[in-house]
This record gives sequence, C-alpha cells and structure tokens, in this order.
Amino acid sequence: MNLINFQEQNSVLNHYLKEMRSIHMQNDRLRFRTNIRRIGEIMAYEISKTLDYQTEQVQTPLGMATAETISDRIVIGTILRAGLPFHQGFLNYLDYAENAFVSAYRKYKDTIKFDIFVEYIASPDLNGKTLILTDPMLATGGSMELAYGALLSKGTPAKLHVASIIASQQAIGYIEKHLPADTTVWVGAIDPDLNEHSYIVPGLGDAGDLAFGEKL
Repeated sequence: MNLINFQEQNSVLNHYLKEMRSIHMQNDRLRFRTNIRRIGEIMAYEISKTLDYQTEQVQTPLGMATAETISDRIVIGTILRAGLPFHQGFLNYLDYAENAFVSAYRKYKDTIKFDIFVEYIASPDLNGKTLILTDPMLATGGSMELAYGALLSKGTPAKLHVASIIASQQAIGYIEKHLPADTTVWVGAIDPDLNEHSYIVPGLGDAGDLAFGEKL
C-alpha cells in the first residue's frame, strides 16, 4: 500500500479541513459541503500527477500544438451519502471520468454494535480501468472494503486509489490488510482513535449529517 497523508504537507487543504472540524463553523452546511468539494478537487489534481499520459496533437488557430493527455480510463466511485460533494470535487477536475455509486450504511444492533450493509450499486464496467474510490470519513475501513468487494461484480480495475478526508489509524491498517497490495491511499489527515461508536476521534462528527442534515 502506498499512503499519501496531506497533513504532512503545507497546503490550503489543511485550512479547509480546519474549518470542517470546527464546531463554530459546522452549522454552515453550504460551507461544509463546499470544503468537502474543494478537498476533492485538490486530491483529484494530485492523483492526476500519478496517472498515465499520452501525447496528442491539437489544432490551434495558428498551428499545431503538442499536449500530454491522461490515457487512464477513470471511474470515480463514491459511497453514499456523505461522499456526494466529495465526488463532485473529483468530477470537477476529472470531468471525463465514468462514475460509480455504492450505498453502504451501518445497521445498529444496539447503541454501539452494528453491521455494515451494501444495498445499491450503479457502476460501469471496471475491467482494466483506474478506480478512485472515495468516502470522506474512513473510520473502520469496513465500508470501503465492502464497497470495493461489491464493485468487483462489475469487473476488476487495473489500479485502485482510495481517497478520504479523515481516516483513523485503525482504518489505515485495515485497508492495508484487506485491499490490494498496490492500492494508493490519499488522506487529508490521520487521527489516532475511534470511540465506542466507531467514530473517528478527534474527527469532525457525522459528515453526512453535517452536509445534508440529520437523518432518522
């Protein structure tokens, strides 16, 4: 596994993440969603540097120019619902990409214990493509593993990138054990702990609720 932690770099991403974490700013859903989208755009740009390129010629009004263009066939896959603005950020920069969506949710047995269920998949053929699998919060890693396993029913990608805004240290270890060895993981920050409800600590709370409102 190759791990890129943006917290180890100085960039504007850290400013957006600070705002997302702040309880004094989280009542502004529009700004919260905007910051998720912005971080998606930054990560898409950084991921684009690792892709394969091909040389093409383009006709300008005054002659011919040479351009290096991405040759990877990209699929952006997102876990619903918190991932929607994150997905849009990636799509803003990789606007020619195909798209996949997976619903993965926690079904609680009691106030603490839960199972993760996948009920919905919409995906193109993934065979030989570059899959960027996104979820803003990588808490246990279980949802990401199940989402990837579900998407394998649509084909086997040639490359896998996992992108999250905040991950727990436990989830990083889990992903390393349960996803392909050549997976590249991109995270805005890695936090040390999970609480008894498997929420990331210090984290930022429930990203889906903060982006779209509380659910029953």
